[in-house]
Amino acid sequence: MTDTTAGGGAEKTFMGHPRGLVTLFFTEMWERFSFYGMRALLVIYLTQHFLFSDDKAQGLYGAYAALVYLIPVIGGVIADRFLGSRKAVTIGAVFLVLGHFGMAFEGNGSVQEITIAGQTYDIVSEGRGDARQLFLENNGQQFPVDFTAEGMTVDPSAGLPNFTATADYALSTRPDMMNIGGMSIPYEQILYLSLALIIIGVGFLKANISTTVGALYGENDPRRDGGFTIFYMGINLGAFLATLACGYLGQTYGWKYGFGLAGIGMTLGLIQYLMGQKHLKGKAEPPKPISAAFEGFFWILGLLAVIPAWLLVQQTELMEQALPILVPVLFALVLVFALAGFKGLERTQMLAALVMVFFSVIFWMLFEQAGSSLSLFAERNTDLTVVPGVTMTAAQTQSFNAGFIVLLALPFSAMWIWLAKRKMEPSTPVKFALGLIQVGLGFFVLVLGATQFAGSDYQVPLLFLALLYLLHTTGELFLSPVGLSMITKLSPHRVVGLMMGVWFLSSSLAHILAAIIAQQTSSDTVAGQVVDLGAQLETYVATFTQVGIWGIAAGVLLLAISPFLKKWMGDVR
Repeated sequence: MTDTTAGGGAEKTFMGHPRGLVTLFFTEMWERFSFYGMRALLVIYLTQHFLFSDDKAQGLYGAYAALVYLIPVIGGVIADRFLGSRKAVTIGAVFLVLGHFGMAFEGNGSVQEITIAGQTYDIVSEGRGDARQLFLENNGQQFPVDFTAEGMTVDPSAGLPNFTATADYALSTRPDMMNIGGMSIPYEQILYLSLALIIIGVGFLKANISTTVGALYGENDPRRDGGFTIFYMGINLGAFLATLACGYLGQTYGWKYGFGLAGIGMTLGLIQYLMGQKHLKGKAEPPKPISAAFEGFFWILGLLAVIPAWLLVQQTELMEQALPILVPVLFALVLVFALAGFKGLERTQMLAALVMVFFSVIFWMLFEQAGSSLSLFAERNTDLTVVPGVTMTAAQTQSFNAGFIVLLALPFSAMWIWLAKRKMEPSTPVKFALGLIQVGLGFFVLVLGATQFAGSDYQVPLLFLALLYLLHTTGELFLSPVGLSMITKLSPHRVVGLMMGVWFLSSSLAHILAAIIAQQTSSDTVAGQVVDLGAQLETYVATFTQVGIWGIAAGVLLLAISPFLKKWMGDVR
């Protein structure tokens, strides 16, 4: 740690950046540890534990993720007007701790039933991953069973009564609840409540911790982009560790262990933030002093907000219908506000930011297949062999993106500085365009692996999924940390919290659109297992080809209009 002189006064720094960046780095690292640890498991957990259909699981993930990125719009305004970032982040962290630990209460999940010749059996599973085996169970007897495109098959020697190869059967699902003192515990509702707590927690925390990073730097401070990239590396260091650790525990030993570890990570993040607040040097305080009672009002408001979030996260179809209308309307209101409330350079800078936010929706719509369709692709159609004798779980494949970020974030940060000194750094619109092109190319790499290198078991070598994540990661580094910095640079000071919320609002729309895309890859399942792997792979190829085209086309269009956006931005690059 060194002392340097910046702006005429002594500034305590770490690696050339304000000391407060360290506090925010580790707080966000642990918060993202909890978020991505849970995310790595969620869709697989829903399909294999609660036996949700692909449509329902991917729809729930989309609704949850959309709300996660919608609420920061409100959280940003609350912090700007009343609480300040420090208090808002503290409230959010507490809600996140409660939500992540709530996910560890998995219960008994759901049970699928099958009726054959008037006799009903439970479909139960033993083992995990490739070793997962299905059985029909009745009165303590178990009969090994398999489901394929041709139907259900049972070993003839198993002695299943009244079964023939052409027997008709009907499937149904029931929740398997636990009775405690005469009271039924519906664990599916605990799942929804936990997700609601996480949604409200992120709403208070996400936009405001990013805003605090921007507040650590003065206007035109050349360290700003590098600071955001380092902060972004903290996000992905947490995500990398979480997807490896939580993904391994959850799919190897039990879901509750993976989710529980995510809760421990969030607890560490809260402790880190409380201990390091002194290093923020007053940059995250309320706009004017507030009383303890007034602060308590927002704690109560957060608790009350959990109720509609708990209800909405269950209404996936409503979310898919409403958000593609609601979010553009909110976006349009901000656009009108920019046109009416600002003049001159401030107006054109806000307009340039809003155009790039629009293109970021397309980027995240494609990129966020990671938590849904790509997660199930890894589980179903990917050979998870790393080297002979060493495999990884499907949840752990999400560590590729975060791992590449950790490796590449600092080199990218140094590259931007090196290019800037030589006046060769691409403008922000050009960076966005190149990011879109790379995310589109990533899908074409996976399509190549699926069409040319899949085995007879319809498994694609892990290398192609890793290469997709590499291209998505380099695309992300062109767009995401640069986007966070762009918002703080192009937004007038009095609305920077609102504009940071708008940045996350774009991710809200992107996630619900991503869910709609992911649902196009849905397949028939029994007890969480795909019935026809070949048809499933063909569906992935068709969908990923289409979205790859969208990514490249959007990037080319943005490249074409980038000179106009650059002019609107004025001196900001």
